[in-house]
Amino acid sequence: MFSFARDRAPRRPSLTPMIDVVFLLLIFFMLTAQFTRDHSLSLRSGGGGASAYTGPPRLVRIAPDDLRLNGQTITLDALAGALAELTRAPSDMIVLRPAAAADLQRLVQVMTALEAAGFTRLSLVEE
Repeated sequence: MFSFARDRAPRRPSLTPMIDVVFLLLIFFMLTAQFTRDHSLSLRSGGGGASAYTGPPRLVRIAPDDLRLNGQTITLDALAGALAELTRAPSDMIVLRPAAAADLQRLVQVMTALEAAGFTRLSLVEE
C-alpha cells in the first residue's frame, strides 16, 4: 500500500502584500494630487436693502464674441480703464448683463478682470 503524508491544514492567504499595495497607492495618489486653492468669486443675492444707483450708467453687456460698455464695443483689456473714467470710487456699482448665448466662462473672465482692477460691486442682471 502507498503511504501518503498527512493532510495539512489549508493555509490562509497572507494579507500583508495587499496592505502594502494599498499603502503604496495611497502614497502615490497623495503625492501626485494637486493641492491648489480654487479661485472663487463672491456673489451676493437679493436686492433688499441695496443702495440707490448713482452716477453715470455703467452697463456691461457680455456676449459670446462681443463686449459692450453702455452700447459701445470694447475689448476686455480696455474695459477696466473705461470703467475707471465712469466711476468715482471702486465701490461704485457696475451692472453686468450677459446675453442668453454667452457662456459662464465668458462671464467669469469679465468678472475676474474687473475684480483684478479693484471693482468690488458687481451686479448681475438677466437679459
